[in-house]
Amino acid sequence: MSREDEMRELTRRAYAHYCAGTTDQAPSTMAIEIDAYLDPARYQRELDRIFRRLPLALALGIELPNAGDYRAMKVLDVPVLIVRGKDGVARAFLNACRHRGARLCAPGSGHARVFTCPYHAWAYNERGELLSRYAAETFGDVDHAALGLTPLACAERAGLIYVMLTPDLALDVDAWLGEFAPELATLKLDEWTIFEQRELPGPGWKVALDGYLEAYHHNSLHGKTVGKMTVGNLLVLDTFGPHQRLTFGRKTLGELQHQAEADWDAGKHIRLIHNCFPNLSVSGILGDHCLVSQIFPGPTPDTTLTRQTVLVAQPPLTDEARAASQLFSDMVLQAVRDEDYVVGATIQEGLQSGANREFLFGRNEPAVQNYHRTVARLMAGDAR
Repeated sequence: MSREDEMRELTRRAYAHYCAGTTDQAPSTMAIEIDAYLDPARYQRELDRIFRRLPLALALGIELPNAGDYRAMKVLDVPVLIVRGKDGVARAFLNACRHRGARLCAPGSGHARVFTCPYHAWAYNERGELLSRYAAETFGDVDHAALGLTPLACAERAGLIYVMLTPDLALDVDAWLGEFAPELATLKLDEWTIFEQRELPGPGWKVALDGYLEAYHHNSLHGKTVGKMTVGNLLVLDTFGPHQRLTFGRKTLGELQHQAEADWDAGKHIRLIHNCFPNLSVSGILGDHCLVSQIFPGPTPDTTLTRQTVLVAQPPLTDEARAASQLFSDMVLQAVRDEDYVVGATIQEGLQSGANREFLFGRNEPAVQNYHRTVARLMAGDAR
């Protein structure tokens, strides 16, 4: 099936729901105990099993377009350095000197030919190899080959750079993505341009992620932002192992009643959200704009940090284009920071209050149910 035919089929499914006032549904409702959101010991076990032992999409390939470009970050207290090599390959290392462990690069992005430790000036190249040591003749002989930066398994697919946070763990990104890889590739993330990036503090990991996985709340919470364009409580869901593609209907779906199906503009009346487990959401809200969200758990169960990247299909070179891109950026910022995460903070308060002993997910929230079942399977040792 061609991509155009697939988009037409997704439109057909969304339009059928629009006409019937229905949505894709799970077989039944699902209850989950409140401890899944609150218990600190359980939280640490989940972070260790899921976030520290599964591939995480830590960067976009376009963030490191040239040899020597790098991104340094701390993820779950792990200092990570991602560097584009002269051979075009992205590599990841622990951002720690092999002498005393001092940080090589402050968090952020930049360009460097050599990465030099600020403490004793040990220097490394973009492949992590130890090049030189200050006053080496007085330090004594060491094996440079054994003292390169500690590598983290890293692979680039579909415009995303995946990293394993735990050293010595292998990364088979093709097995992990499975049939989701060609789906992600349709987004052509390596062809977009970064318009704006920011970091947003938010509620706990699961509270935050729940909001990315359903349209049930769009009418009530997002009436002034994305809810102006999407049909609330309408979802078409497709799963790819632990990963999911959510299709929301735009309010323009009603226009299709006056058109022959052969004349439909495939994709114009739907919005796709790609959720790559455990913490990546790519949302193509408008045809020439895209939002990439990376949700990182914080030090406690009630905190997260979300990295938002607003992408544009073409660099906005005119005042009109810049204004349109800024409008989109401001809208998604308001929807997430001022709507989703404000309510999410009250959910965190409600969790602590004892008002509920469990959460109930509706049949109309199948993607949320799938996400929590995936967490449960992984914690039980099923890595499929």
